[in-house]
Amino acid sequence: MRTEPTPDMRKIIDRLAVEDAGVPDWVDLPAAEGRAMSLRNNARWNIEMPEMAVSEGTLAGLPARTLVPPNDAGKGAILYVHGGGFAFCSQDTHQRSARCLALAAAAPVVTFDYRLAPEDPFPAGLEDVRSAFAAFAPAYEGRVLAIGGDSAGANLAMTAMLAGLSPSPDCALLFYGVFDCDFASPSYELFANASGLTRARMIRYFEWYAPREKYEDPLVSPLRASDAALKALPPLYLSAAGIDPLRSDAERMAERLASLGRDDTFDLYEGVLHGFMQMTVALPEARQAHEDAGAFFRRHAEA
Repeated sequence: MRTEPTPDMRKIIDRLAVEDAGVPDWVDLPAAEGRAMSLRNNARWNIEMPEMAVSEGTLAGLPARTLVPPNDAGKGAILYVHGGGFAFCSQDTHQRSARCLALAAAAPVVTFDYRLAPEDPFPAGLEDVRSAFAAFAPAYEGRVLAIGGDSAGANLAMTAMLAGLSPSPDCALLFYGVFDCDFASPSYELFANASGLTRARMIRYFEWYAPREKYEDPLVSPLRASDAALKALPPLYLSAAGIDPLRSDAERMAERLASLGRDDTFDLYEGVLHGFMQMTVALPEARQAHEDAGAFFRRHAEA
């Protein structure tokens, strides 16, 4: 595995080391304070917003936002589940990334806020995702529907499909997902202390999200799902960041799916950190990752 960041990623790492010097780790703060810090930290990426029609509303009683790009082809729509370790972030922290995905996919992207751990642990967030998709789908009847998400959001999108979504999505977009509870995987070992996401943070996130006896439940760790359950999933787009404790999760999921004879798409972006898709204003790989995911979605929407 490559362990050196790209030159552009290195510039961002050095910049953040200066900007965040002396700032406490948000997982060490009370939940409300940590979330406020995550919002402030992500604000630097949510600038120079791509222009599009924006409307505020609700999905199944959850705060929601619809982003319609000027190039909407009228053929598909995406429900997007934000990441944040099941405990942090919101549709606001992921606003620019969601807009970039809408442009790349030529389709509306709908974001929403689900219940967060530790106040609302498993299965609260999963139930909210299922309810949100059930409310989202009728508004786009006749279009190709996708569910997507990053990190913990990719976990929730995947586990929602395993638990059952009605109607079933036509495809899914899963970015550097949390797919297992194996904290001794090759990438957890190699990148235990990576910038941004560390093994210690992921262990804390799991502790907040679910009791230990649930860790190997496929609705918490979808890599533990049966062959039949995985084989029944719609076409998937999966990606991984090269310098990420979760890299092995995505690689193992891609390998498992391929072993079942499926034809999913997996892209690995070497030399970048977990969460890199937030950094579209400064990182070429982040812009490329949205384009690649959008191209996958357009192929299915136009088929």
